[in-house]
Amino acid sequence: MNAADVPVVILCGGRGTRLQEKTVDIPKPLVEIGGHPIVWHVVQLYSVQGFRNFVLLTGYKGDLLEAFAAGTDWPAGVTVRCVDTGLDTQTGGRIKVGAQSGAYGDRPFAATYADGVADVDLSALREFHAGHGDLATMTVVRPELQFGVTEIGGDNRVTGFHEKPRSDHWINGGFFIFEPGVLEYLSESSILEREPLEGLATDGALHAFRHTGFWDCMDTYKDAVTLNDLWATGKPPWKVWP
Repeated sequence: MNAADVPVVILCGGRGTRLQEKTVDIPKPLVEIGGHPIVWHVVQLYSVQGFRNFVLLTGYKGDLLEAFAAGTDWPAGVTVRCVDTGLDTQTGGRIKVGAQSGAYGDRPFAATYADGVADVDLSALREFHAGHGDLATMTVVRPELQFGVTEIGGDNRVTGFHEKPRSDHWINGGFFIFEPGVLEYLSESSILEREPLEGLATDGALHAFRHTGFWDCMDTYKDAVTLNDLWATGKPPWKVWP
């Protein structure tokens, strides 16, 4: 499975309600990190690892994303197109509608969110997916906790602190690889993270690719500030392109 032959589907249609400071006038994928929309960063981290065909599944303020896709100077050989999947369509429904438009054809495809960045090794992800032979692979991560942790002894005496440790639990980090058969688990009203992924897991067709490097999601204004601060250091950990 060559990366250039795998379409990358990016979920770009949500309203970004927890980021209202930024998303009144623009859609969440166009909120800037270091002077570039966050979806630009997502395309960059895929394209530098060999992916060439991108499909933005739009909804809220999709016309602005259309203009962005058409007006951006993408890397050589990279194409970025938009598919309007409806204003209030859920994540699973957007992928289903996008497939019905013929945007990715009857072949394996990658899928991710427009607001998550990571230094994930996408070649290793593809190899892992090909190796298990099932329908779906989901990248999982252990995020940093928002607050520090207090250690307490048996006598309620505080024994120490850990500043924002990593969670003990793995969560959905996006960066999926799907076989066409995954579309059978989706409907135009489905939420990807619920019945479809749960159904794939129940059927033993979903595998977890563990990413232990950097990962972050721009869910709130605070997250946007954090990512901009990391970019300002000159060495943002998700910047895997030259």
